[in-house]
Amino acid sequence: MSDAIKHECGIALVRLRKPLEYYVEKYGTALYGVQKMYLLMEKQHNRGQDGAGFASININAKPGTEYIARYRSVKTKAIDAIFGKISIKYNKCRRRNPKDSQNIEWLREQLPFLGDVYLGHLRYGTHGENSVDNCHPMIRENNWRNRSLAVAGNFNMTNVDELFNVLTDLGQHPRQKIDTVTVLEKIGHFLDEENQRLFDYYKPDNNNQEITRLIEDNLDLQRVLRRACKDFDGGYSMAGLTGYGAAFVVRDPSGIRPAYYYVDEEVVVVASEKPAIKTAFGVEYDQIKEVSPGCALIVTKSGEASEKEVLPALEKKSCSFERIYFSRGNDPEIYRERKALGKLLCPTVLEAVKYDLENTVFSYIPNTAETSFLGMMDGMEDYLRSYRRKAITEAGVDEEKLDKIYSFKPRVEKLVIKDAKLRTFITDDNSRDDLVAHVYDTTYGVVKKGIDTVVVIDDSIVRGTTLEKSIIRMLDRLEPKKIIVVSCAPQIRYPDCYGIDMSKMKEFVAFRAMMGLLKDKGKEGLAEEVYQKCVAGLASGTAREQNFVQELYQQFTPEEVSAKVAEIVKAADVKAEVQVIFQTIEGLHEACPNHLGDWYFTGDYPTPGGMKVVNRAFVNFMENKAGRAY
Repeated sequence: MSDAIKHECGIALVRLRKPLEYYVEKYGTALYGVQKMYLLMEKQHNRGQDGAGFASININAKPGTEYIARYRSVKTKAIDAIFGKISIKYNKCRRRNPKDSQNIEWLREQLPFLGDVYLGHLRYGTHGENSVDNCHPMIRENNWRNRSLAVAGNFNMTNVDELFNVLTDLGQHPRQKIDTVTVLEKIGHFLDEENQRLFDYYKPDNNNQEITRLIEDNLDLQRVLRRACKDFDGGYSMAGLTGYGAAFVVRDPSGIRPAYYYVDEEVVVVASEKPAIKTAFGVEYDQIKEVSPGCALIVTKSGEASEKEVLPALEKKSCSFERIYFSRGNDPEIYRERKALGKLLCPTVLEAVKYDLENTVFSYIPNTAETSFLGMMDGMEDYLRSYRRKAITEAGVDEEKLDKIYSFKPRVEKLVIKDAKLRTFITDDNSRDDLVAHVYDTTYGVVKKGIDTVVVIDDSIVRGTTLEKSIIRMLDRLEPKKIIVVSCAPQIRYPDCYGIDMSKMKEFVAFRAMMGLLKDKGKEGLAEEVYQKCVAGLASGTAREQNFVQELYQQFTPEEVSAKVAEIVKAADVKAEVQVIFQTIEGLHEACPNHLGDWYFTGDYPTPGGMKVVNRAFVNFMENKAGRAY
C-alpha cells in the first residue's frame, strides 16, 4: 500500500489441556506453551507495531504465590523484548538450581509466567499515546481469583460515551473514557454479579472455601458475556482470561473482526489469522475453524471448549480490508482472493491501454500489491491466448509470423522500488514533501520514452499523498506517454470506526475528489444541505439510522470520481497523462464472497454506531474540526 494506514490489532490465546509434566515429557520443555505463544505472536507481528503484551494464568497456584502474570512492551521489537525477558528469568532459575529445572511444582513457584493458559496481544493504536499503559492485556485483579479478569482485543467501539454512562449509572467510577477501559469494566461488572449470584446460592450449605471451588466449577461465562456485550456497538474480537483459568474469545454479531481457533487433545488455540495457527502447530487449514459471529468460544477451567451464542448473529460483514491488505497473504484463501482482485481489473485496464500491450509496461507498488499483480498478469495471459488464436487464424501458417505471435507476452518490469523507510521528522512542509518523494525509487532504461504506457497496481489508495508526492513524479521521470495507477480496492469514501485508523474524511482522496466535483458542477450548496441533515440527525438520534453523506456521492458516477482523483494526484510538473482505475464493488464481492464488509467503500455500515460516526465525521469536516468522530 502506497499510503500506509494502521493495521487492526492481533490476538493469540493458548490453553494447555494437559498437566505441564506432559509437555516436559513429550516436548522436553516446561515452556511449551510460552514457545507456542511466541510463534503465534511473531507470525502476526504485522498486526502490531506499537506494542505487545502477554499474560498467563496458573490454575493451580497456591495461596501466597502469583496466579496471574503480565508483561508488556512498547519497544521497537516488543515481542522479542517480552519473550527475551521470560527466557532470561527461566534460564537464571535453571542455573540457580539445575537439579530442580524439571520439577514443575518448584518452577511454578519461581516463575509466575509458567501457566496453563496464555493470552497475547499485538497493538496498533488508533489513538492515544503509545505508552505501555495502553498495551493489552488489560487486567482487573482481585484476591478472589474468580473475580479477576484479563482482556485483550482487536476492537473499536463506536458508542464509548454511552458505555461510559452505563458504567457510571451502575455506580462505578471509570478511570478513563476509552473503549479498552469501558469494555474491561463492563465485562468485569457482570463477572462480579455472576460471582455474587453463585455465592448467595451456595452460601447456606457450604463454607467460603467450598463456595470458591463451586463458583469456579459452575460460573456461567456465556451469561456474563450476554449481559456485558448487549450494549456494545462496534467491531470486536475480544479474548479474556479469568483468574481461575477459564477463558473466552467473543466476536461481534456482524463478524467484522476476525478470530480463528483450533482444538485437539493437547491445546485450545485462538488467533486473528489462520496461518499463525498452521505454522505454530503444523495443522491443516481445514482443521482451523472460524469463531461464529455473535458467539464466544468458551474454555472452562477443566479445558473443555465450545462455542456459545452471546448475541444473535446479524448479516455477516467481515472486514474486506483484511483480505485486501491486513492479513498475511500466505493464507491460501487470501492469496486466491488477492489474485482474483487483480485479474478482475484486466478488462478495464485493457480498454485504458487500447489493447496495445506491445507498448505497455506492467508493474506494482511494493510489497503487498504483488499477489494482485500476479492475478492481473494471469488475466493478461488469458486475453493473449484469445489474441493469439485469432491472430494465427488470420495469419495462416507462416512460420515467422507464428513465432512472433507466440512470443508476444505482457512486458513486466519491477519499476517501483521501496528504497528505505525514511523518517519524515522535519516539520517544514516543503522539506517533508521532499523526503516523502524519495521513499520510493525506480528502475531506469526499460520504458520507451514517449511511447510506452506504464501500468502500476496498488492494493488500495487512501490519501493519494504518496502517489502525488512520490510515485507518479518518479514514474514520470521515465518519460512514458501515460501512467495508469490501478487500485485493487474500490474508492475509499467513508471513515472506518471498527478498527482501522481511517477516521477523518478530508484525508480520503476520493472524498476530496467528490467535494471538488461539487464545486466544479456548482453544487456546493448540496454539501451545506447534507451538513444540516447531519446536525439535525445527531441532535434527534436519526443519525444512527441513515448515512446522509451518501447523497453527495450519488451525484456522480464512480468514473467521474476516479477522473477527479487523477487530477488531484497529478502534480503540475508531471508531463505524462495520468489515469486512475479503481476496483468495482461488484468485483470486490466476486473476489471476496465471504467477506462482504465494505462500509468504507459504500457507506453501508453494519451497526447504528457506524452511521452516527460517518455523519459526525462530515460535520467535523464542514466545521473544520480535527477531532475523531468516535
